[in-house]
Amino acid sequence: MAPALEGILETALYAEDLDRAETFYGTVLGLQRITRAGNRHVFFRCGDSVLLIFNPAETMKPPAADALPVPPHGTNGHGHMCFRVAAEALDAWKTKLEQAGVAIEADIRWPNGARSFYFRDPAGNSIECAEPGLWAVED
Repeated sequence: MAPALEGILETALYAEDLDRAETFYGTVLGLQRITRAGNRHVFFRCGDSVLLIFNPAETMKPPAADALPVPPHGTNGHGHMCFRVAAEALDAWKTKLEQAGVAIEADIRWPNGARSFYFRDPAGNSIECAEPGLWAVED
């Protein structure tokens, strides 16, 4: 039997306009940029995980002969991801986003008592901020 998976190391979203994505995730959300490769991708550190933002038109291309053999990948349409936020910090994040002109689409109190809210990034991806209790994870 294989050992258990330890968690999610990286999460990917797709955005055609990497400049807007870089500004949003780096400036509005305050994530630390790790690297950017032209118009192909920009990567950010988020806690002990990494958020990868790829341009789908570029990641669907096969790698060059002299590049790392990362298989082509990508998606069309909007994705979803959720940031882990301490319950007591949700209101501050909501206010920060609203002050930056980001519309909050929904603010939900789930049946288990946990709370989360949703908004969109500039590419239209659905982004959620949720307290860890949503999935019975401790702070």
